[in-house]
Amino acid sequence: MFFDAGNTLLRISYAAIVAELATHGVRVTEAIVQRAEWRARVRLDGELFGGRPVSTETPATADRYLELVLDGAGVTDAPTVDAMTAWRRGYNRPVGIFHVLEPAAPAALAAARAGGLVTGVISNSNGTIAALLESLGLLPGLDFVLDSAVVGVEKPDPRIFRMALERAGVGPSEAVFVGDLYSIDVLGARAAGLSAILLDPGSCWGARDCPTAPDVAAAVDLALDRPRA
Repeated sequence: MFFDAGNTLLRISYAAIVAELATHGVRVTEAIVQRAEWRARVRLDGELFGGRPVSTETPATADRYLELVLDGAGVTDAPTVDAMTAWRRGYNRPVGIFHVLEPAAPAALAAARAGGLVTGVISNSNGTIAALLESLGLLPGLDFVLDSAVVGVEKPDPRIFRMALERAGVGPSEAVFVGDLYSIDVLGARAAGLSAILLDPGSCWGARDCPTAPDVAAAVDLALDRPRA
């Protein structure tokens, strides 16, 4: 069972965004930012990906993602958006805003391992993801990590999924990938012959031709074909 990292095992720091917005006189809650971020995934997927190859690891993509999050939270004032974009580019480098542990992640990895599954991460990242996962205590629950900046290819290119299959020693029909973007994660996995589960915590994606789950622990339960408690 393979996992994306951002918005799957990790999440963005909603608290950091809320705190920075407050310095510009904007008062929002973490819950508002979180809900806006769930919707932003769908909008970003449709705008930037939609079947054509666009890297997720460019400043322009990251800027647009944050802009969509802010828009969903009701922050549309251009000077504030520009200031937040500049803040994001310098925040917590080189890791960035994706550095908070997803609460369901430890239990999800433990359940996958208990279910006898090989576990790995396939992440579009900048070479920092393995160290970050280690710092959050997730690395012992993983058999390997593939970082696009390290291996030289990123999702949705099927080659990175085939690398994971080789590392796991399984065929495509024996593997499932869990991620948060339809065009990058679901379609990328399918191109390599894997099945995929789309994370949809806010029920924002609508009807999709793939299984969905509210969080990564529910995705593991789905893959193991067991009911949730």
